[in-house]
Amino acid sequence: MKNKVAVITGASSGIGKALAYAFAGHGLSVFLGARSGDKLEEIVSEIKAKGGKAAFSSVDVAIENDCKNFILNAKETFGKIDVLINNAGISMRALFADTSPDVIKRVMAVNFWGTVYCTKYALPFLLETKGSVVAVSSVAGIKGLPGRTGYSASKFAIHGFMESLRIENRKTGLHVLMAYPGFTASNIRNTALVADGSEQGKSPLEEGKIMSAEKVAEHIYHSVKKRKSSMVLTSEGKLTVFLSKFFTGFLDKLVYNHMAKEPGSPFK
Repeated sequence: MKNKVAVITGASSGIGKALAYAFAGHGLSVFLGARSGDKLEEIVSEIKAKGGKAAFSSVDVAIENDCKNFILNAKETFGKIDVLINNAGISMRALFADTSPDVIKRVMAVNFWGTVYCTKYALPFLLETKGSVVAVSSVAGIKGLPGRTGYSASKFAIHGFMESLRIENRKTGLHVLMAYPGFTASNIRNTALVADGSEQGKSPLEEGKIMSAEKVAEHIYHSVKKRKSSMVLTSEGKLTVFLSKFFTGFLDKLVYNHMAKEPGSPFK
């Protein structure tokens, strides 16, 4: 993996930031993207101070032309692209009955279309290197979560897109990885959208008791290195996969009861 180039979206915080440090720490050059250019600049400076190679470009992945320019900047900066990690994402938390359709459109624009746009423009370069394209999904992409209709929809859409991409490229050498981290300590819940499109401002979970972003990043690194097709983390995530295959009705009840216990849950 040394001397390869990894392009990471949503790299200013959470899993994306941890991925930047993890991949740089393993000897890859990293090109980072997010809307917060000042945060990216700080991360890049820290990586360079430790002897790593890093650069960044501000990007709003919901805008196609932004994604195109971002990918071209990455290629121009480092000469190639070996790994694309589609990590940028936003969440939402509200009952569908109360949610403005604009909220779901916004979630889909970032999560699904951001993945499509970046992958589209990186694909020619990834085919040249027989590289890897990664989508950071969620347990919500395995099982629909109540109060997260838009978020689950976006992750299920990404799953279908990536699976089709994998099959299309069986003979090209492209590696496609779907990563399902499970609940991870991250800023994504603080910035989750509520019914009217505003941010909820605080996490409903005890962040210190769930898997760290750093552990998730290491798992993703090793899954890319081993060219795995899927990666499911946390005991909850693995149990969800198992139950979704054999005990759907029981899992529906289990998920409902679990999510209803969250502080400020929109349903009981």
